[in-house]
Amino acid sequence: MSPATIIDRWKDALRVSSFVCRVAVTLIALVAALMTLKRFLRWNENRPGKVLFDPVLALFPSVDLTWLTFLLIYGSVIGALILLAHEPERFLRAVQAYVIIIFLRIVIIFLCPLEPPTGMISLKDPVVQYFGGMASTPNKDLLFSGHTATMFLLYLNVSGRRMRRVLLGGTFAVAVGLLLQHVHYTIDVLAAFLIAYAAYRIVACMNKDCY
Repeated sequence: MSPATIIDRWKDALRVSSFVCRVAVTLIALVAALMTLKRFLRWNENRPGKVLFDPVLALFPSVDLTWLTFLLIYGSVIGALILLAHEPERFLRAVQAYVIIIFLRIVIIFLCPLEPPTGMISLKDPVVQYFGGMASTPNKDLLFSGHTATMFLLYLNVSGRRMRRVLLGGTFAVAVGLLLQHVHYTIDVLAAFLIAYAAYRIVACMNKDCY
């Protein structure tokens, strides 16, 4: 599909007043979510948490897979967003679900403060560092894994069998990479799948597609 066709689709979508209203509300919510996350992660990094014993992580030493993990994450995100740009409604719903994920992360991390897993090799994500508002990468934003949740959310929202397979494979690869690097506890990664699906279903219900 040509860029001109994509632009025409967005022009058509933006002619519908209800869609414009939803876009405006979603953008406001996204900005509010990111700003809140930035302040929260800065505060959360300085409070004590609990160290969990993870029998899965105890099976192997940590290994630094930072660059491979980032290649998978950002390659998948860029590809998925390009595809979603072809479908304004799907794109909007993906952003809405992402906003829900951000707020759920804040609530759950607040309720369940954790210390990093033993042997953790920090995943130095420049995006997380920026929104965390810190010179170093936050290490206590644990339960649940935001990277895994975002990847799975993209899989749930894109259309096209081939890309969905790629994203699903990428999601599991990222999840395994995070565990191998001891960036997250196993429960953090498993919970991410459930939370992402819950956010996806909440948005569906909000847009009257609940079944």
